[in-house]
Amino acid sequence: MALLVAAAREVGEIALRYAAKGAQSWEKPDGQGPVTEADLAVDAALHAALGAARPDYGWLSEERPDDPVRLGHERVFIIDPIDGTRAFMKGDQAWAHSLAVAEGGRVTAAVVFLPAMDKLYAAARGQGATLNGAAIRATTTSSLTGARLLAAKPNYAPENWSGPVPDVSRHYRPSLAYRLSLVAEGRFDAMMTLRPSWEWDIAAGSLIVEEAGATACDRSGGPLVFNRDRPLLDGVIAASVGLQDQILSRLAPDAPRDPLPPLRD
Repeated sequence: MALLVAAAREVGEIALRYAAKGAQSWEKPDGQGPVTEADLAVDAALHAALGAARPDYGWLSEERPDDPVRLGHERVFIIDPIDGTRAFMKGDQAWAHSLAVAEGGRVTAAVVFLPAMDKLYAAARGQGATLNGAAIRATTTSSLTGARLLAAKPNYAPENWSGPVPDVSRHYRPSLAYRLSLVAEGRFDAMMTLRPSWEWDIAAGSLIVEEAGATACDRSGGPLVFNRDRPLLDGVIAASVGLQDQILSRLAPDAPRDPLPPLRD
């Protein structure tokens, strides 16, 4: 945990320097979205620092070619150097460094750090979750009607729901890691994405939300298992147990699913 916190704060300074001067950006191939020189600099710094400290850990990161050797490691770092790259490019503050360690498919330690807002969420399994060192708790809301839900607009499409689209208070943040952390903080009751989601977007935030007293699952209600051969999850729903059940019961079982994104080289 101390290692992840120190690494997150170190790369936060790197990212802020790029944000101040403006980072060059370009599009990844196959429609995988934008990347900036800041993403790559943060990834390189994290790989160097964390790899030197834990050379026996595997590595999975958005900005580094996947090495299947990670599947043979007992523990693996799961890293998103900058979650919310588009927000970073626009000069917004809601982007985050997402750092996690998974063991046996379960996240055991996690940090989500938003350097532009000086918000550091952290959790270790069985030890609770914190924001800037203070304990946080998720809400216990169990009613879907009126719940404060973090989700992108496509999630509210009628074909995703059995019956009417739920009457919820709609909110959005660009970073999935931040959305999960905001649920953990109790500022929102739930977050949801029905699209296939890469592990590095979800790993750290999923432990933080669980250690804050809520729960996280995929769009079918299944557990989130990390360090998969293909590191992709079938969407994510995070909320209190009661509210999560309400959301799952209202989702259409035959709702269309987005095509899987292309595998990276």
